[in-house]
Amino acid sequence: MKSLKSGYFKIIFHFAFFILHFLFCIDVNAELIDRVVAFVDDRAITLSELEDNYRDTAKLRPDIKKEDVLNTMINRILLLREARKLRIESPAEDEMIREYIDLKLKTAIRITEKDIRDFYEKNKREFGKAEFDVVRDGIKNYLVEKEVNERLKTHIEELRSKAYVKIQLDGSP
Repeated sequence: MKSLKSGYFKIIFHFAFFILHFLFCIDVNAELIDRVVAFVDDRAITLSELEDNYRDTAKLRPDIKKEDVLNTMINRILLLREARKLRIESPAEDEMIREYIDLKLKTAIRITEKDIRDFYEKNKREFGKAEFDVVRDGIKNYLVEKEVNERLKTHIEELRSKAYVKIQLDGSP
């Protein structure tokens, strides 16, 4: 029995020695390659993901802030999660989000003929000499998109309030 205990002791000792040796041999000059800048429930967003998205977005909108890009990334994660709950599938994430918005928000929007005509009358000066029938479809599309954007903003606020979202952009835990 004594030799069995001493055998276990030797194994544990060698294992502990190996671990300590490994820890002390790590290059202390190693640099941090990536870090998490935000959590959305169980999904982490890394600094490198944010940097890639920021670089791509800044090409189109040079005045955009990193915080805005990060919030857009968070919103996309939440919308994609909801789309998957509704079993919406598409090879492109943008398409999934569009389908989700169409299904969840756009189908409930009703723009009446009166709404379109009122908008035309209030903004007649902007249309110049264009007749109502010529600009009617454009006005309707504008009013629908405006309502979708308002509902989407509210919907995202609801999704964020129900999710665990933690932003660590400045590097603090």
